[in-house]
Amino acid sequence: MLRPDGRCLHDTRYHGGGLPGPDLLEASMALVRGCSFPDNLFYDVVRHVWYAPHEGGLVRLGITPVGVALAREVLIFTPKRVGKPFEAGRAMATVESAKWVGSVRAGFAGTVEAINEALVAHAASVNSDCYGEGWMMLVRPTDTDWQADLVTGPAVAAAYEAWMEENGFEGCASCT
Repeated sequence: MLRPDGRCLHDTRYHGGGLPGPDLLEASMALVRGCSFPDNLFYDVVRHVWYAPHEGGLVRLGITPVGVALAREVLIFTPKRVGKPFEAGRAMATVESAKWVGSVRAGFAGTVEAINEALVAHAASVNSDCYGEGWMMLVRPTDTDWQADLVTGPAVAAAYEAWMEENGFEGCASCT
């Protein structure tokens, strides 16, 4: 799938502009059926959410390329309000496409500390840059071991390949 300017949807040379915190793309990337996964993130494979440790004990999060592909085209992003708590497995935001409405569910309990206001105003940016401009929110985990049930590093490729096989997911659109 291509962006309007002709670049690949997941062209790693252009990710990361305007990110709060470290550049996510300095890490190596796993590529599974056309979907890219930076090795330095934590993933909730079943819920298609990525998490990145951020300064001050916060965690930045967003949806993975698989989540974007399943939604087809995200049009609206509605997060919980700043200061609101959320429970593991429960909704912390809603995303809407032309024919689908779904919840972004948390992999751990915490509190919303900040939201990406630019994404609220222009939710479609998650479709082309889910790790960069499409980050969703900063949260403060309730527990210090928030990443205990998440997948990271080299294990993410095998975990997503297994999920894709089990669910008949052919992959993210490839760029040629």
